[in-house]
Amino acid sequence: MWKAFCRWLLYKQMGWVADVTEPHPDKYIICLAPHTSNWDFLIGQLYSGAEGLKSNFLMKKEWFFWPLGGIFRRLGGIPVWRTKRTSMTDNLAETAKKSSSFHLCVTPEGTRSLNPEWKKGFYFIAMKAGIPILLYGADYEKRIIQCKKTIIPNGDVDNQMKEIKLYFKDFKGKIPEKFTVGEI
Repeated sequence: MWKAFCRWLLYKQMGWVADVTEPHPDKYIICLAPHTSNWDFLIGQLYSGAEGLKSNFLMKKEWFFWPLGGIFRRLGGIPVWRTKRTSMTDNLAETAKKSSSFHLCVTPEGTRSLNPEWKKGFYFIAMKAGIPILLYGADYEKRIIQCKKTIIPNGDVDNQMKEIKLYFKDFKGKIPEKFTVGEI
């Protein structure tokens, strides 16, 4: 029932289409961009519901207040304390290694604001855990959710981050002026 509702709303009523060619193994990280609006969360949740996917996601801790905190946790939210250094990447990598299934969605910009310096934590989690990174783009201009590339982290962070940014360079966010891949 939920899947049918999400498909009806996202694809029929809102006019989005999905173009996903990459396989989804038991363990992976989704690198999702652009992230320019709170609408991205709603589109992502509708897509997950429509396709029967379940994924955890990282979100700044400020969103985890009552009653939203409980809702976000139930949906798979993991609060992030951006002001202090934690062992989050190590902890998530260990969790991924020990789990039979691990799906985590991360927005590399780390904010809805313009940010040319993308976060690399998702890359290090994937590398430490030995899992792939699926590149998902949400293009509001074309109304398409697309995943046509997988990155297998090899430790060459700078070159692979360039490759990731190049994949996303033509996607248009809800608020296009808030998205940049920075200098490549």
